[in-house]
Amino acid sequence: MKKNSNPKKTTTYKPNNLPVSKVEEPMAIYRTVKKTMPAVKDFTYNEFKKNADKTPFTQAEWAAMLHISERTLQRYAKNNGIFSFINAERFHQIMQVIDKGKKVFGKTELFYQWLHSNPPMLEGDLSAISLTTYDGIQKTLTQLGRIEHGIFA
Repeated sequence: MKKNSNPKKTTTYKPNNLPVSKVEEPMAIYRTVKKTMPAVKDFTYNEFKKNADKTPFTQAEWAAMLHISERTLQRYAKNNGIFSFINAERFHQIMQVIDKGKKVFGKTELFYQWLHSNPPMLEGDLSAISLTTYDGIQKTLTQLGRIEHGIFA
């Protein structure tokens, strides 16, 4: 038998007579991050002070909860300084806890007294120091939810 030295190549054609490529994927479109992320507003000391004055927490307690020194808070007060994003986020988390405490106990002062009485809970005792960590904030919210629904253990 004689081999064909020049085999005929076959190509499949699309209806518009273009050759079919082996990979037909849309081209990836890359955008800069700044265009897709919302702008974050600066959190100033005046905004902090406006909300912090509604709570019975001292400046030292706020400094501990926000993981900054009291001196830094004083410096922010002097020139209406801008908090870093992580401190601003922590402040808003703590304000959510305070709002929940006010809803459960009726007054912010009663929530403050409850928190400073080191209330027991299933996972251990709570305290004002609990608000210095994310886990403590979540435990406090969990316990407030239990109290709200009548589950005191």
